[in-house]
Amino acid sequence: MTGAGAPRSLRVFIVAGEHSGDHLGAGLIRALRERVPGLAVSGVGGDEMAREGLVPLFPLSDIAVMGFVPVIARLPHLLRRIRETAAAAVAARPDVLVIVDSPDFTHRVARRVRALAPGVPIVDYVSPTVWAWRPGRAPAMRAYVDRLLALLPFEPEAHRRLGGPPCSYVGHPLIERLHELRPAPADLPARERATLLVLPGSRRSEIRRLTQVFGETVARVAGRVPDLDVVLPAVADLAGDIRARVASWPVQPRVVTGEAAKLAAFRSARAALAASGTVTLELALAGVPMVVAYRVSPLETWLRFVVTVPSIVLPNLILGENAVPEFLQGACRPDALAASLVPLLGDSPARAAQLDAFGRLDALMRIASGSTPSREAAALVLDAAGTSA
Repeated sequence: MTGAGAPRSLRVFIVAGEHSGDHLGAGLIRALRERVPGLAVSGVGGDEMAREGLVPLFPLSDIAVMGFVPVIARLPHLLRRIRETAAAAVAARPDVLVIVDSPDFTHRVARRVRALAPGVPIVDYVSPTVWAWRPGRAPAMRAYVDRLLALLPFEPEAHRRLGGPPCSYVGHPLIERLHELRPAPADLPARERATLLVLPGSRRSEIRRLTQVFGETVARVAGRVPDLDVVLPAVADLAGDIRARVASWPVQPRVVTGEAAKLAAFRSARAALAASGTVTLELALAGVPMVVAYRVSPLETWLRFVVTVPSIVLPNLILGENAVPEFLQGACRPDALAASLVPLLGDSPARAAQLDAFGRLDALMRIASGSTPSREAAALVLDAAGTSA
């Protein structure tokens, strides 16, 4: 039992809304414990954060809902979880509240906490895409976010321009994993073979919309590239669905599961066909030239009228140039995708241009302090809590 004169432990309440946020939150907790061994942590997270000592208020699957239509369908349930999470955060009397990504959920929690306990500092770990659409969110965040931790190097300037909260680049977690993504000398001969990675997304809705067009694209590429080897890394809980969907492909891919198999595929791949998302940054850092495609539901096509960036591909945004070709909605056709993929599987100017562009990413994504993203984030969270521990 803590004595009356002993200082109480630093209390951090963390709210993550999906699996990627769970990964970031777990890394943050580890880095915080390095600085503050007696740290008390509570909040919402998944299995990774639980392994770091968090007892989550409820399963992450309760709120890990993506897409406009699914969110609307579960809105009453999500609103109840928002109220419960905010109430638990206030009751915990934390020294700092950290919200991690998933702004549709976490920002609503933050606004309620700010209204109920205005003295609690609030740190947002991962910037919403205000630089792409709905830029008015940036100045609105100043009312309930005291410090913003950005994963992408261009985001602090975007928030300064848009009038957002104070924003610091802490680095993307992928830069801690370059040795896993990039081939060792022994792996390099594998990259001379015509191995095509196919990455149709990590959500059922993405897979449903892209599997057929990706299968037709692979068939066209195989007709022009002899001995094509097709590898499809799949999230374990979606592997069965993916295998059923690719069973009708004229060219059968090797479906692999697990992080180790995925990383091995990245190290040996010659080129990739990928859905838009964080995987495009993984591929670029791994030095794998790619073609990117994406389709959304008819109800979500209105987004094209409010997106304000010249590309939705993360490497393009970081580089400030459209180095990676992207094919969206109606442009996402097998003939167009195959025509851009075939040159990337050989020794072509298109392949060389992408590799040259990817070679500039390391310098652009480097953290000025030389620290790791998790430790950089932990230092700023502690600063917001009023301690440099």
